[in-house]
Amino acid sequence: MVKRKNNLFGNLYLFLTFLVLYLPIFYLMIYSFNKAGNMNQFTGWTLEHYQAVFSDGRLLVIVCDTLIIAFLSALFATIIGTFGAIFIHNVKRGRQKRILLNLNNVLMVSPDVIIGASLLILFTMIGFKLGFYSVLLAHIAFNVPIVVIMVLPKLEELNQSLVVAARDLGANAWQVFSKVLLPLITPGILSGFFMAFTYSLDDFAVTFFVSGNGFSTLSVEIFSRARRGVSLEINALSTLIFLFSLGVILAYYAISKQQLKRSKRGKDNVLLSHSLGR
Repeated sequence: MVKRKNNLFGNLYLFLTFLVLYLPIFYLMIYSFNKAGNMNQFTGWTLEHYQAVFSDGRLLVIVCDTLIIAFLSALFATIIGTFGAIFIHNVKRGRQKRILLNLNNVLMVSPDVIIGASLLILFTMIGFKLGFYSVLLAHIAFNVPIVVIMVLPKLEELNQSLVVAARDLGANAWQVFSKVLLPLITPGILSGFFMAFTYSLDDFAVTFFVSGNGFSTLSVEIFSRARRGVSLEINALSTLIFLFSLGVILAYYAISKQQLKRSKRGKDNVLLSHSLGR
């Protein structure tokens, strides 16, 4: 009886939490179709606000720049973060390993304002021009710790006997990495990539500091337009971003599901023998 009450209160709490989080989003999405052109009264359905978004050439360029930065920053951060996680995992001294983990975690919990301001000072000191490349470097910088956090648990779960067996069978360092280590930590790498992609896609604070004049991303552009007044074009744009983010999440879920199915097909020794036999 007590357990049933706890489940009831738990489900009610989750329902209210999701209601508070998603109700404003659905409210925004519905009014993106409002014919009246304001948020005061819904008078009918129209697609003119979405047509305005797709007819805005400057906005389309900003969308492309945002997606390019998100993809490139996630890609480079995934490569750097994966090797960083492997390095931290291979550190033998416990004290040194804890120091490296703490340094990585500090970047995770540091306020975006501090990171953005510090990067702005750095770019100004070295004379680096603010724009596309400064935003890209900044996004790579705050995405690397995210990838490290996502990849490290997979390395901790790794059966080290597989690596030892691969070396005993004559595999060199690259074969061990590409044929044994990489396939086993791929779920963590994919998680890190998609997490970095979404973080980069919706970042505002850091981008606001390092974007400079003449360059903007979607989050900065939406903020600047919202300050001029309520426009349902912003609602339409935000709805498209939300649907795109939802698509990214569903793609990540599908890929993760496929990876889970593959990992369940064989045992570790079968995977090792198959990998080394290629």
